[in-house]
Amino acid sequence: MTLALCFTAAAFAELPPLIPREVLVGNPEKAAPKISPDGTRLAYGAPSDKGVLNVWVRTIGKADDVQVTNDTVRTIRIFFWAEDGKHLFYMQDIGGDENFHVFSVDLESKVVRDLTPFQGIRAVNLTLDKNYPNEMLVGLNLRDRRVFDMHRVDLTTGAVVLDTQNPGDVVGWITDSAFQIRGAMAQNPKDASQMLRVRDSKDKPWRELLTWPFGENGGADDFTADGKAMYVETSIGADTTRLVKVDLATGKELATIAANPKVDVGPVVIHPDTKAVQAVGFNYFKNEWTVLDPSIRDDFATLAKVQRGEYYVTSRDRADKNWIVTYQTDDGPVAWYAYNRDSKKAEFLFVNQSALSKYTLAKMEGVTIKARDGRELVGYLTLPVGVEAKNLPFVLNVHGGPWARDTWGYDPEAQWFTNRGYATLQVNFRGSTGFGKAYLNAGNGEWGVGKMQDDLTDAVKWAIANGIADPKKVCIYGGSYGGYATLAGLVFTPELYACGVDIVGPSNIKTLFGSIPPYWAPIKSEFVMRIGDVEKDEALNQKISPLFHADKVRVPLLIAQGANDPRVNIKESDQMVEAMRAKGLPMTYVVYTDEGHGFGRPNNRLDFYGRVDEFLAKHLGGRMEPWKEIAGSSASVR
Repeated sequence: MTLALCFTAAAFAELPPLIPREVLVGNPEKAAPKISPDGTRLAYGAPSDKGVLNVWVRTIGKADDVQVTNDTVRTIRIFFWAEDGKHLFYMQDIGGDENFHVFSVDLESKVVRDLTPFQGIRAVNLTLDKNYPNEMLVGLNLRDRRVFDMHRVDLTTGAVVLDTQNPGDVVGWITDSAFQIRGAMAQNPKDASQMLRVRDSKDKPWRELLTWPFGENGGADDFTADGKAMYVETSIGADTTRLVKVDLATGKELATIAANPKVDVGPVVIHPDTKAVQAVGFNYFKNEWTVLDPSIRDDFATLAKVQRGEYYVTSRDRADKNWIVTYQTDDGPVAWYAYNRDSKKAEFLFVNQSALSKYTLAKMEGVTIKARDGRELVGYLTLPVGVEAKNLPFVLNVHGGPWARDTWGYDPEAQWFTNRGYATLQVNFRGSTGFGKAYLNAGNGEWGVGKMQDDLTDAVKWAIANGIADPKKVCIYGGSYGGYATLAGLVFTPELYACGVDIVGPSNIKTLFGSIPPYWAPIKSEFVMRIGDVEKDEALNQKISPLFHADKVRVPLLIAQGANDPRVNIKESDQMVEAMRAKGLPMTYVVYTDEGHGFGRPNNRLDFYGRVDEFLAKHLGGRMEPWKEIAGSSASVR
């Protein structure tokens, strides 16, 4: 194949060796280790001999690894230890439909049981307690597909019994130290306000403790050990959320535990037994810990010296003597260590992809970009290694959500783009979370032709003005909301982009609203408040929905979609494709028939990224790894 390349041969020679897609976006070698309750064993994810990510167990300090699950179709990503140490639990759906079931596997016999064996039902809010090893609490939309009632599962008999019925607006439940459901986060279906409800015991009535009007941010983290107070995050009275302690009798704040004027509360570390808040993270460019519990101060100081980058305590044994610690940096693989609190020693376990050590990876730099109205946007710029950061082909990678954020760390897509010779930028446009309520609420009503999209436009223009991006070689790329933003970019600012990649992005906000899963009903009011009531205002819908402007696309577009996507129905992509083809516009459409909102099967991921590798090389002029259709992929080009 002959490609129109913007790089000279000399420039290509300056780039580091090409990293295979298998290394960047294929299965990890190992991932997500979790320590057993007694601190002697490790469960982790790793591929089976069929290339499907399953759960394995090893004795810490030994090489006696054994595969304990045997899924031959879909990756198992969510798993955890049972309190008895004799079983593991994992969650799995079918074909990406997100109707997750909870399974138990006996580590000795390898017998697997479906603990939530109900067709079309989704399990959420799964809760365990070491003092109640034979029970599990889990939310199921068994009675009503729109809401999740909490059920108590007998892990010996498998009996599933209703524990607490959802009145219709509860979106999350909180248990106390006695393993009783005493807290509930609810959302008003009319005005999108949030409420925290509590009860003194299971036989007492619920009462409203706190309310957050729409536009305020908040939520409950946990009860104190005595059950008389709660740890709550709230933005009321400030721009960013604070972590506070609230009296359950009066609803009054007893203390502010942690706050930061620039960013919201991030990860909160709470001791599993004493329920003391031990540390709170705050993330502007990177996560920084505020250690509050003197008993772990030396531990965190030691962990900070083990390896550069961010670190997180992701698993603890029952005695709290052994921790699993995750380390993340921008230019290397994710690493895991076993840390012993008595010896203050961290033993290296493994990385997610050891092959990365053979290659030179790019650094991710935190940047601030001033939007046209003066708002400062936080983003991350990753530049190719070995070439001058001048007039480079450029990929704007837009995060999904959109009520989410990009963060610093190892990002396989950022490494993939830069290894191919593209500069890449991830920007937290207004409407992103983590930077306070003003930053978030500035995105309200700003989809499509509004300021959320303007921020992306301004980010590209910033890269061009600073000499980083070649103005004729810019691609917009993203999934979910990022896919919508890709379509919006190509129809509302078609002159800015050379091509686009839309992954599971909605094209018509009205039909998106009409096809969301039933269990999103309690939070639909927030969609309306943040986007607009497109079901009642057709003019607004047509204004912000790319479908109605499909004729304005002027550059090649690649659309990728999961056939079973429960969030963004396949019709969202189908109708955009139909509209573009009716106008004879350049586009490629690939559907993965056994996937949902994203691509989980490794063969499908490798197929998708191979197609994009080729697409970007053709339209931006970077280099690529040779690609052919992947055997075992469900890709269907339509």
